[in-house]
Amino acid sequence: MNEERLTEILGKYEADQSAIIAVLQDIQAEFGYLPKDAILTVSKEMNIPLSRVLSLATFFNAFSMEPKGRHPINVCVGTACHVRGAQLILEKLERELSISSGDTTQDGDFSLDEVRCVGCCGLAPVIMVGDEFHGKLTQTKIPGVLKKYQK
Repeated sequence: MNEERLTEILGKYEADQSAIIAVLQDIQAEFGYLPKDAILTVSKEMNIPLSRVLSLATFFNAFSMEPKGRHPINVCVGTACHVRGAQLILEKLERELSISSGDTTQDGDFSLDEVRCVGCCGLAPVIMVGDEFHGKLTQTKIPGVLKKYQK
């Protein structure tokens, strides 16, 4: 964790306790997750009980306490995607990557998570790799999508 960068993030909000969510969002964006040391520093510097910071960090799905892969994959399992085979897409990704939902590959390239809706119901089933959407997927298209992001 880059302590200097964390100090910059905290300085931006001047220890304003009402900005705690924004602080956590900035830390997540910077480091790709919420490092334990960062959580402790936020609690101390913003004078917010550690239990409160941890409850916020673990309540919102957008936050992760564990490092994510360089290419985070979010599989939409909302209603439209579910009806159009999202579970099969998720299972294919788990087999291709040799991980389960919620895990990260050993090389750190990919992490795999389920999300409730990405707002692209007309393209169902949909996955997001980073900020890129891939829609109207079938199991046979998954290897091609992954190849785009592999070294």
